This record gives sequence, structure tokens and C-alpha cells, in this order.
Amino acid sequence: MPATNINLKFGRGVGTGSDMRVVFMGTGEIALPSLDWLIEEPTVDLVGVYTQPDKPVGRKQVLTPPEAKVRAEALGIPVVQPESFKKQPEAVDQLLAMDCDIAVVMAYGQILPRAVIDAPKVACVNLHASLLPRHRGASPIQAAIRDGDSHSGITLMHIAPKLDAGDMIDTAEIELAPDETGGSLHDRLADLGPELLARGLPALMDGSAQREVQDEGLVTYSGKLGREDGELNWSRPAAELERLVRAYDPWPGTHTWLPSKDRPKKMKLFPSVQVVDGDASAAPGTLLAIDEGLKIACGEGTALLCTGDLQVEGKRRMPVSDFLKGSAVEAGMVLKGL
Repeated sequence: MPATNINLKFGRGVGTGSDMRVVFMGTGEIALPSLDWLIEEPTVDLVGVYTQPDKPVGRKQVLTPPEAKVRAEALGIPVVQPESFKKQPEAVDQLLAMDCDIAVVMAYGQILPRAVIDAPKVACVNLHASLLPRHRGASPIQAAIRDGDSHSGITLMHIAPKLDAGDMIDTAEIELAPDETGGSLHDRLADLGPELLARGLPALMDGSAQREVQDEGLVTYSGKLGREDGELNWSRPAAELERLVRAYDPWPGTHTWLPSKDRPKKMKLFPSVQVVDGDASAAPGTLLAIDEGLKIACGEGTALLCTGDLQVEGKRRMPVSDFLKGSAVEAGMVLKGL
């Protein structure tokens, strides 16, 4: 799909004398509060939005635009949707034509080439969903919960060619709740974006913004996740698996395999789950009890009690109490992989 043609004279606020000309680059839902702030902030002249191309969605594969595009077009803000800057160099030319001071990037979904990074007159910055240098990469939200971090946050940083390695400008930090899920943390971090932009953009414009080089010795990486990453290994300690179930809700989800007559069936587990006393003599994956939920033996003599929802392939999602009423599961059964 070619990049959308734009007419800068049609852009919102062009020629209004606003303090700063900004281009926004974002696709994921976590970026929407920051986009809304840029739209509403009177000192910002939002001259363009870059987002991913429209994609087929749902069973009927209806071609659906990103929400960032919907919001921008409703206000007459030019939208550009290159599949790749490398394949569509005209998208870089369009960015240069926008003559922006700052490009704000959040959950865009593409690696930016040097020509894009250098296009803004003042800075090209990114809002990254972790407290850098911890959790660089594609899944920092899930990583913070999975790895047992006590805090997370958003880092406003300069973009560099190396992944998430640019100098830091500012951070906003929050404490993780004991029952934090990937979904709840996503939403809480999304709300921090405007706070950082309100502090950071004026500082970038007047030259007072600080630059802190990341300590490479503290760097961790969190790669892109797929559904296969959510398979639960019952030989791991229950505390680790409890964090995993919360971290991967709603994406990529967690699952195990339920024995059945023909073949094991995939069973998804949803919060809530809790760590309880186990049985060191039981094989990992053994159903120790099914009265208050599924009590499953884990590594190191621990156990996980699943009291949230379950979903067996081919069936609807349901509370574990309903599942137990209509299922042939029994204590002593062993959950395992294919």
C-alpha cells in the first residue's frame, strides 16, 4: 500500500503560530492518550500522524484502520501509512515536508531509519513502556510482571539506531499492584504518556531537557511474544507461574494441556491464580485437588490454585466452578504438553 498523499495546508493548526510543530507516530492502543494530549494541547501544532496500514480484522477480515488514523482524520490531520520506509522512501519525503520540530513515537510498530530520526529539527523521541535500561524490546509490560519487578513506568528517550538504546530524557514511575496483569499495567502506563510529554516537549524546545546515557551493564531485553510462549511448564515454581499467568493476560495468554480420550486438549488459564502449599512427592502438573478450583503441583514442592476462568479448546470461557460441574477431570490427573 503506498503512503497516503497529504496536503499540509489541510493540517490542523497550520499557520496558527503554535509553539511547536509535532508529528506523531503510533499504532498501539497504549499510544492513544498521548495522541489525544497532542491533539488537545494548545501549544502543540500536530501537523501529521504516521501509523500502520489498515489491516483485516475478525472472522470476516474486514479492513480496519488503526484508531490513531480514525482520530486524526476526524480532525483533518494528515495521515501517512507506509508499510515500510525502506520500500516507500516517499514517506520520508512527506515527513520532511511537514517541517516538524519534534516527532513523538509510541508503539508505532516499525524500526525507523536514520533519515526519519534526523528529519525533525529538534528531536525524534520515543515513549517506551519500561524504566530503561531494563526491558528494552517488544514486550516490556509483560516482562515487568513476569520477572517480579516492584515498579514499572514510561521512559521518554531520544531515538537511536540501536533498539531502545537512546539517551533518556525523563521517566514516570508507578508501583505494580499484587494482582497486576498485563492488561491493567498497559492501561496505567498509557496514562503516563501525556505527563511525560507535558514536561519533556517544552524542555526539548527551550534546550533545557537533560540527556542521560543508558548504563549498558543494566540492560535486559524482552522479545516479541507469541502464543507458544504462554505454555505453562509445571516443573517451574508456582510463584513464577503465577506471575506468568498475570503477565500474559490478555496477550499472549497462558495454557496447558488437558488429557482426553483422543488427544490432549489445549486449556487456557486466566487470573486469578495463587500460590499455595504443594506436595513434593507429586509429579509437576498433577491435579492435587479440585474442590476449591484446580490445585496443580508445580516445581520445588509448590502448587498453583486456579480459581479464575478456564477455556478448553472448542468450548466457551467459563468460571472454574462451572468447568468442574461439567468436566470429567479428577484429582490425580496430570496436565502436560503434547
